[in-house]
Amino acid sequence: MGTIYAAISIFGLVAISGMYLFSLIMRNKQMPKAVTLIHGLFGGLGIVLLIVYCFNNKTGPVVSIIVFAVAAFAGVMLNYRDITGKKVPKWLAMLHGLVAVIGFAFLLVFALC
Repeated sequence: MGTIYAAISIFGLVAISGMYLFSLIMRNKQMPKAVTLIHGLFGGLGIVLLIVYCFNNKTGPVVSIIVFAVAAFAGVMLNYRDITGKKVPKWLAMLHGLVAVIGFAFLLVFALC
């Protein structure tokens, strides 16, 4: 069960950095590349930990993995637009965060129930 709690902790930290990045997007400010990189890498690490947990146990938070993968895809699109100098759509940033929160909720339900 330690792996699942590690993933929850990592996603909590990712959420904090995500809220910071979201606040910058909403104010039309530049996003620090280091923060976006760390946010994405730790989000990916959380997904990998969930996949490892699924392989080591008979059951796992498969729905959370799928939802986090959708959020990660939206995050990659946001990062690509930022790196190429294009305007980052606020609706996509909002969708990315909302999908990630839903994935986190599914993960918490799985871990705590």
